Amino acid sequence: MKVVIPGGTGQVGAILDRALTAAGHDVVLLTRRPSGPREVAWDGRTPGPWTDEIDGADVVVNLAGRSVGCRYTPANLQDMMDSRVRSTEVVGEAIASAAVPPRVWLQASTATIYAHRFDAPNDEATGEIGGREPGVPRYWEYSVRIARNWEAAQLRADTPRTRRVALRTAMVMSPDRGGIFAHMLGMVRLGLGGPVAGGGQYVSWIHDADFVRAVLFLIEREDLSGPVNLTSPEPLPYRDFMRNLRKAWGVPIGLPATAWMAEFGALALRSDTELLLKSRRVTPGRLLDAGFAFEHEEWPGAARDLVARVRSRSS
Repeated sequence: MKVVIPGGTGQVGAILDRALTAAGHDVVLLTRRPSGPREVAWDGRTPGPWTDEIDGADVVVNLAGRSVGCRYTPANLQDMMDSRVRSTEVVGEAIASAAVPPRVWLQASTATIYAHRFDAPNDEATGEIGGREPGVPRYWEYSVRIARNWEAAQLRADTPRTRRVALRTAMVMSPDRGGIFAHMLGMVRLGLGGPVAGGGQYVSWIHDADFVRAVLFLIEREDLSGPVNLTSPEPLPYRDFMRNLRKAWGVPIGLPATAWMAEFGALALRSDTELLLKSRRVTPGRLLDAGFAFEHEEWPGAARDLVARVRSRSS
């Protein structure tokens, strides 16, 4: 099948591209800086020659949008909003105008859409959409607003011949350099992989192999549309997440950090503490109900697999 991936040169896009290409599919990446034969230029905002790639394609997987790996300043948050919403709108416009539209449009979204909570998991049916929860920084609400507007842009698109799915994706764990797993493993290797702010906040995650398998599952399941959580069934508190990662790497101790220490570290890394401190307790209700079977359901085994892949790459 032909798969078009707007924003496909980022980390998650690279994971999907490798897997689909290895399986023999025709993959086209839409990117602002094309550098290869399968990469086509687009700006994420306006129609252009790139729309010809969508006309006649089987699948579109839109992953475009500014990375969350930055300081959450008002300007950066607005850029996140604009890049996600406008790229979704223009993809919808391309699908709507296609003579032969794709049969399915998988649209990136985020597990951050759910409320910061500890008491119960959020699935698609019973989860609480976030807002201004008590006791959390006010700007966290803007991240939820971005997610809601992102999904709304897909819903507004006039694409009656194309099935639409919003991928509420948790942190995708892969051994690739520069990703969230590499960052967390780096802290472990420096002896800094202890609990942050007590470590009770939940981490929702998905192994890269299960992410790819879930995408392929959703492409084939014509009965599934709307929001779908792409996350392991077993979220766990940050302290347990990091303890298992330390064990997988063979580091017995990880220094704890307070919230203000995390803020200082995030400032140095040009990142934001929301990524560490928000409790994302999210579960994949619709995937499980549809019969999807995870290969890496629990974090201890997934961490061992990822660590082994990091070490094999280095040897």
